[in-house]
Amino acid sequence: MDDAPHAEPAPEEPPPADEPPEETVSEDHSTEAATPAADPLATPPTGTYRLQLRGTPDEHFGFAEAGALAPYLASLGVSHVYLSPILQAAPGSTHGYDVVDHSRLSDELGGPEAFGAMVTRFHAHGLGVLVDIVPNHMAIPDPHDLNMPLAAVLADGRESPFAKWFDVDWDAGGGRLVLPGSPAPDRGEPNYRRFFDISGLIGLRQEDPEVFERTHALLLGLVEEGLVDGLRVDHPDGLADPRGYLRRLAEAAPGRRLLVEKITAGEERLPPDWPCSGTTGYDSLGMVGGLFVDPAGEKPLTDYYVSLTGNPARFEEVEYEARRHAATHGLKPEIDRLLRVLRRVVGERRSGLEKALVELLVAMPVYRAYVVPGEDAPQQAVDVMNEAARRAREHLPEELHGDLETVVALALGQGERTDAEFIVRFQQTSAPLAAKGVEDTAFYRWNRMASLNEVGGDPGRFFVTPEEFHAHCIRIARDWPLTMTTLSTHDTKREEDVRAWLAVLSELPGEWIEAVERWRNWGPGPSPLEPDLEYLLWQTLVGAWPLTIGRLEEFLIKAMREAKTRTSWAEQDAGYEEAVLAYARGVLADPDLVTDMTSFVARLAPYARVNTLGQKLVQLAMPGVPDVYQGCELTGLALVDPDNRRPVDYGRRREHLFRLDTGRRPKEVDDEKLLVTSRILRLRRSNPDWFGPGARHEPVAVRGPGAEHVVGFTRGEAVALATRLPVGLERRGGWKGTRVDVRGQGWRDVLTGCTHMGPFLDASRLFEHLPVALLVPREIDR
Repeated sequence: MDDAPHAEPAPEEPPPADEPPEETVSEDHSTEAATPAADPLATPPTGTYRLQLRGTPDEHFGFAEAGALAPYLASLGVSHVYLSPILQAAPGSTHGYDVVDHSRLSDELGGPEAFGAMVTRFHAHGLGVLVDIVPNHMAIPDPHDLNMPLAAVLADGRESPFAKWFDVDWDAGGGRLVLPGSPAPDRGEPNYRRFFDISGLIGLRQEDPEVFERTHALLLGLVEEGLVDGLRVDHPDGLADPRGYLRRLAEAAPGRRLLVEKITAGEERLPPDWPCSGTTGYDSLGMVGGLFVDPAGEKPLTDYYVSLTGNPARFEEVEYEARRHAATHGLKPEIDRLLRVLRRVVGERRSGLEKALVELLVAMPVYRAYVVPGEDAPQQAVDVMNEAARRAREHLPEELHGDLETVVALALGQGERTDAEFIVRFQQTSAPLAAKGVEDTAFYRWNRMASLNEVGGDPGRFFVTPEEFHAHCIRIARDWPLTMTTLSTHDTKREEDVRAWLAVLSELPGEWIEAVERWRNWGPGPSPLEPDLEYLLWQTLVGAWPLTIGRLEEFLIKAMREAKTRTSWAEQDAGYEEAVLAYARGVLADPDLVTDMTSFVARLAPYARVNTLGQKLVQLAMPGVPDVYQGCELTGLALVDPDNRRPVDYGRRREHLFRLDTGRRPKEVDDEKLLVTSRILRLRRSNPDWFGPGARHEPVAVRGPGAEHVVGFTRGEAVALATRLPVGLERRGGWKGTRVDVRGQGWRDVLTGCTHMGPFLDASRLFEHLPVALLVPREIDR
């Protein structure tokens, strides 16, 4: 994990055997003291901290190591620790999403005793526990008998008492479960629903009450015992009936916080009848990041990208081709299964209907529509399917438009001929097609601005206006006040501060284009990289500078294989891959090129600092419950996994926080980001009524020539203010004549201790020490 500004990840330090020094608070920060809440269940959550558990001997981080962080996390200011999956996973699992036994806590992470000790330690420091659960699938381990239900089904086929556990097309396999490569009627294609295109993960049928009970008994027991306070549901879009599943879960865990890893796209909204607290925050991630991208950079950067790569100016064209590729390659078994259902429903094989079905799936504007067999389709689902049909018509001859309407009606459960399996299977196929086609393919083919190619994001949407951001926040405060917000997760394509650095390029497009042209022509010959990959290389180097060759090679291998244009995970082109890696090694081995790149990065540094602190303050103070991904309380510059799952140096973080809490001033961006993080988290914890359910989000008015460079809002009695687009602010001549209307009279900045007299605050004084401010009322001495 990257900790210092543009520094390599520090090696993990083992947690100390004894408690760290009792942490004190400077006089200026006394009201935000590091005292934890007494009872994690007494009030709603105010902030979470995500920990990636890992049971492998190398880089091991289990229950004991997590528990040892309790004093630090309580001091940081969070209310809950947010754990990656805790159940028994497949041998060698580095993440826990490949569960093999739902009845056991992971032995590799420490087992029940270590888990209980960890929770006891968390509770002693006032910390609750939120756990990531994986209802959609199980692992197919080697050996198979590590997954007892799976082994029984492999032995006895559809006659096994466990046959109903798994989502299997028994007819296609002749009554047997067919694993890839095994002899079968359908060319050895897997005849079970997979997690995306991963044949080693088999879909579960949570719609069956017995399957739900057997796979959730241990987890719900932990909830009932008070050892787990909330659950985060992984990939609910894979389930047959997400709403039904959540209703059963909410009934079994009453009063507990339930979050769903739901990716919303465009204007899509989380279904209002889902009994949960909200999503895991990818919607807010994009809204916050877009605030710090300059609209004026869109045209020059787009024009340059098109001229450099020959790619289209619009993402939609690339997205369509990538979705088609996923449908005809990685997800072909799932598409074939859905086609078999269609043939059964219509009673014949009609090529027009089948072409229409594939085009409709490819054209889906969201992960899935939520249609429940036997119920009228909700209006949002109807709108989604109508939009998909509109897009699909553009790729179908007119004589097939009638077939398309037939498929749309079947998917919505409308008309005389309705079929429950088709309705459900269509949705379970469209979701992985969106994930694999867009995030895991198109995002690696079209890198006009790599920071926008993020989970839940839209690369075609270049920026977010303050008005759009405030509308998003007002809606969250009203509809989903306990939803999660985040800037980094274990699944993001790059950590938050890589995006903060890249956002500066939108304000300096001319200098960036000149730099790329210099670097491209630096070497002895032309680059062997595909143009888009080469442009991604330069963005990655600048955003995460400096990179070791090992980390860069790891990233490039993943990027080019995910793009699936010259090489892929399934069909690797060793010659091309080696040429790419050799070119990258040459770049980092050229001292003059490295010097030039270092100079360019230094040019960005003061502006990247503004973005780093600004987006963090906004995310932590906005409506919802903020999550801090492990290590990102300091500068987070890791790339896509596995880079963002490396060990975190918590010893260093303890030292930084202790320094700040004993009254010392921040020395660097790491200190400043930790100051922002800890002070907002502590303020939220000590004043939950300012930020929690019922608290409003109100934009703050700013007047003067620099008004567009401030994003500000009130939460309860607190005022959060951040600088945006710092290059433009500098060109404008700074803050002269810009005032912030905070309405009240006396204020104290929680971050600096400075006091201010309202109601109109001079921006130049407000942002004299930091580009962000967090104001709370202060009684005035008279």
